[in-house]
This record gives sequence, structure tokens and C-alpha cells, in this order.
Amino acid sequence: MAAKLIFMGTPDYAVPALDALMAADFDLKAVYCQPPRPAGRGKKPRMSPVQRRAEAAGLPVRMPVSLKDEAQQQEFAALEADLCVVIAYGLILPPAVLDAPRLGCNNAHASLLPRWRGAAPIQRAIMAGDTETGVSIMQMDAGLDTGPVLRREATGIDADCDAGELHDRLADMSGRLLMEVAAELCRGEAPVAVPQGDGASYAAKVDKAEARLDWRLGAPELALKVRGLSPHPGAWFEHGGARIKLRQAVALSYDGAAEPGTVLRQDGLAVVCGGATALGLTRLQRAGKGVLQAVEFLRGHDMAAGEILVCRATS
Repeated sequence: MAAKLIFMGTPDYAVPALDALMAADFDLKAVYCQPPRPAGRGKKPRMSPVQRRAEAAGLPVRMPVSLKDEAQQQEFAALEADLCVVIAYGLILPPAVLDAPRLGCNNAHASLLPRWRGAAPIQRAIMAGDTETGVSIMQMDAGLDTGPVLRREATGIDADCDAGELHDRLADMSGRLLMEVAAELCRGEAPVAVPQGDGASYAAKVDKAEARLDWRLGAPELALKVRGLSPHPGAWFEHGGARIKLRQAVALSYDGAAEPGTVLRQDGLAVVCGGATALGLTRLQRAGKGVLQAVEFLRGHDMAAGEILVCRATS
């Protein structure tokens, strides 16, 4: 008899995991995801990627606003699942939910725990200059990403890797590892649960204010921010009353005397930054437009050498 599973996930990051579990020999009793949220210019409710995928596969979908309600907890327990697998779900699981499945609840987290617990591990790893990250499959407990780790797999972060690329790579890894660990647990071959230990760091959710570039900072730090926030929400600066997203940039040395924020037009497009550095702007995007290489961008949006862009402190 196939093991009975409950799947919990919401965004596109969770879809490869759902696909991997559907392809394996499991009995998926229910898929839990966040309810549709208003989106787009019309603010019409839009179902999540997991909801679309589950409904297309004919799986039962549940979308509670909260799991704190006793009736919701009873409905969850009534599924009599062997295991619950969770990835980017978006709701806190109370003890009554964590304890209901026979084998508990496992979560796939996009970092090498205990580094980067929290909401934005992919962005924070890149912005911090980490050269390695990965996926951890952990047993869930009442803490925030604090449970013991059942499986961990690392992957490198190349110097030109942005959050979008790393997101997709880790999503595929998460799906495979969740499926493998679930299969082992359901066969009675439980992997050793290793406590996380010391050295925890917190990956706070990215605040919109962080995305604005402060030219007083050094170019290496700004280049990491551009990579960590690309494609979403996108690091940006203001020019000519318009918000310009910077999708790719490179840190350069600068030995001139111009103040931070000064536009340079020698051998491309760059902006003077703090610490005797400059940031080369290689791929840019205006609101509602496509991403352009700097030379193409400048054909329709001139930035003159010597202009001084406004500096803003990050917060």
C-alpha cells in the first residue's frame, strides 16, 4: 500500500517538489496552499502555482487562511497521513498539525542550515557574498527553521549567478531531496536526524527600501545586491523621474575624484561609488519595458557623463 502524504506549498518554487512526489509511489491525500491573492492591474484573485498544478492533476486542494482553528486541525488529522512534506507554504504549523502525521512533518529549506534561517535565504546568501549554499531537509519543530536536519546537499554560487538562477536550481534540488527522504522514511529507513548546532543566521524578508541603490556604498557590495535582487524585486535607482531597475552590474575600480553618484560614460556606462570604486551598469530595465544591454538602453534613455544621481541610504 502506498504511503499517505500531505503536501504543503504555494509558490512556483514548490512546484518541482509536488511534481517529484506525484511521479513517485505515494498516495497524495491533499495539497495545502495559500488562497488566491489579488494580483495584476485589476487586482483580481490569482491562484498560486501550486494550486494550478494540483488542480490540473486532479488532486484535492485545501486553502485555509489559518491552521490555528481547531476545526482545520481536525480536518488535517482526519487525513491520517504517514508524512507531511512542506516547502515554501507560507503559514506557521501549530503543534497539533506538526504532530498529526505518523512520521511528522518535513520541510525543504533553501540553505545549508543553520545558515540563513528565515524567509529569504536565496537572496541573503548572494547578497552576503556566499560562495556556497544548498538545500536542507529538516524535521519541523515549533521553532523557525530550527529542526534537526535529515539530508543536506550543497551547490556553488558562481560569481555571475543571480537569485533567479539559484532559485530554479534549488527548487529542483529541493524536489528531489524531499522525495528521496520521504521514500526512505516511509520504508522505515529513517535517515539520521542531525541537530543544527551553532552559527545560525537569519534571512530576513527583503524590504522594498533595501532595493534602492545607495551610491555611497562600495561597488562590490552593490553588485552583490543587484545579483541577490534579480529578477525580483530588482535593485533600482532613479533617473529623470523614472525608476530604473539594474538587472546586471559589475564592480570596477575608480581612481578619479568625482563624488558618488556621478555618471561615467567611458567604455560603457558606470556610476561612481564609495571606496574608490565604480559600478558598471550592464543590463537595465525601465518600468514596463524589457531588459536591455547598456548600449541599447542608452539609445532611448540618455544618461550624460557627469550627471549626479541621487544617493539614498539603504534601510
